Amino acid sequence: MTSTSTALQQQMVQLVRHSIEQGLQQGRPATMPLNQLPMALQQPGACFVTLELHNQLRGCIGSLEAHRPLAEDLLSNGYAAAFRDPRFPPLTRSEYQQIAIKISLLSTPEPMQFKSEAELIRQLLPGVDGLILQEGAQRGTFLPSVWEQLPDPHDFLNRLKQKAGLAPTHWSDQIRIERYRTEQFS
Repeated sequence: MTSTSTALQQQMVQLVRHSIEQGLQQGRPATMPLNQLPMALQQPGACFVTLELHNQLRGCIGSLEAHRPLAEDLLSNGYAAAFRDPRFPPLTRSEYQQIAIKISLLSTPEPMQFKSEAELIRQLLPGVDGLILQEGAQRGTFLPSVWEQLPDPHDFLNRLKQKAGLAPTHWSDQIRIERYRTEQFS
């Protein structure tokens, strides 16, 4: 992934803030004419928006693959993290004043090749890899930042299985894993 300039990072955080403000005022995400934005924000991109209140998770929603312009992904995911994360009630005005916004820009996910769980674990790069685990309709992802709470690769993978709705000890030849990287900033 190429590094994003500080000015562009600040503009992305402002887009997310604008969308959350629009949500508080009008109950819907903000929109913005793409032609008024830098070309990097007009290109397809995938991001996760994470909201923290007093260093605690307050919402996190994102896209795993680029399917719309990055600006639209930022606006939509910022709104969704504030108002549609099913783990939390909608963000309040007083919380908004104290919220920290973190943005993770995702690289294109790449399938990993492995013949066993042990081989998969040996390939993992703690602190670097984001993972998408899928078996049938069960699917879950952890951003690379989750390594901060789960630094052991076995624990990371077992908790990801749980997030996907599988038992932590579950393993089968049907499990598919994709790896991606992120550029994170706030």
